[in-house]
Order: sequence, then structure tokens, then C-alpha cells
Amino acid sequence: MMNKKTIALLLFDDVEVMDFAGPFEVFSVTNELNQDRLLTLHTVAVTTDPVIARNGLSVNPDIQLDAMPQADIVIIPGGDGTREVLQQPAVMHWIQQISANAEHVLSVCSGALLLAGAGLLNDLPATTHHDVFDTLAELSPSTRLIRDQRFVDNGQIVTSAGISAGIDMSLYMVARLYGHDTAQKTARYMEYPYLTKEGNPQGQGRFDDNSPLAFM
Repeated sequence: MMNKKTIALLLFDDVEVMDFAGPFEVFSVTNELNQDRLLTLHTVAVTTDPVIARNGLSVNPDIQLDAMPQADIVIIPGGDGTREVLQQPAVMHWIQQISANAEHVLSVCSGALLLAGAGLLNDLPATTHHDVFDTLAELSPSTRLIRDQRFVDNGQIVTSAGISAGIDMSLYMVARLYGHDTAQKTARYMEYPYLTKEGNPQGQGRFDDNSPLAFM
């Protein structure tokens, strides 16, 4: 029997809603379509008090940072709140610590700034929201910025571009972990266009005129 993987999805005030909700939906649907056998997903924050996301959405994290010392998959979303998180040593230390032992570390949008601030993107190619490429370059000068792709896979660390790209990255990760057919079934359930592996060479994802989209 396949061991369930644990996902830690970081939340913080002023987090971008789709940055966390998109990956949450993808991985939750994948798990649901497989009789809840694949994944255990936790939303994690400094405390379990409500987090006020972008535009005032109140979200209740289910576990606090110090109770979540390890996970197989870590998801770091973005949003304006990342700037405040960069100034929070406890959260930045948690990102470093939990990422060191995780199988996969994923960022969405400006969540890449937190990976950069934690020193996790040194000498790696990465992408982020187009508005914060310069900020990422300041935080991690050795990072090679990829400006024209939806997500960039470095093996352990996968970064994605702005907001909705987190859905594409998450579907790609489902395919990496559980196979192309599982990712397609998830995308079909969500009625979301899925970038097929034929249009996704070497794990570098982009949507363009030459990339097939599939609801198959």
C-alpha cells in the first residue's frame, strides 16, 4: 500500500487567495478521487487564529508552525504578505527547517521571495510573479530568473509564476507523484485545462500556441 504523503501549506495575513486555494483544490481533489489514500493536507500558520487573506477573506489554519516540524511536500504561497513574513525570523526559520527534509518544496507567485530569503534558491533557475522579478533578484542574486514559463522544476524545489500558475504546477506535481492519468482525472474533475506532458518538456511549463491543452 502506498504511504500517504503529508502536505504543509503555509498561510499568513495578506496571502493571495488563489495562491493557496488553487493548490489546495488540486491536491484535495486528487486525494478525494483516490479514496483519501494519497495525501494528508494541513494548512499551517504561526497560530491557529484566523488568517486574513487578500481582500479580507478569513481562513482558519488547522495547525501552528511549531506543531508541524516536517512534511513530505511544502507549499509556500505569495501575496503582499510575503514582505512582512520576510521580517519574521520564526517563520523564515520554519521554512528553512521544514524544507531541508521535505521531498518537494513548491512556491506560488511571490512565495518564491520567501524561498529566496531562506537561501533556498541560490544558484537555481526560478520563476515568480512578473511584478517581483527585481525583488527576487535582490534577495537571491545568484538565482537565474525564468521569465517566460508557468513553472520551473529543479527536482526538490518547484517555483511557479503568478497566482493561477500554482494550479498548473500542482497538476504537474500530481503527474510527477502519481502519474499522468491521475493528473488528467483531477483536471477533468476541476474542468481545468491540463498542460499535457507532451507540451511540457523537461518539467518546464508554459502555455503557448504550441502547447496542447487537454480536458481528457
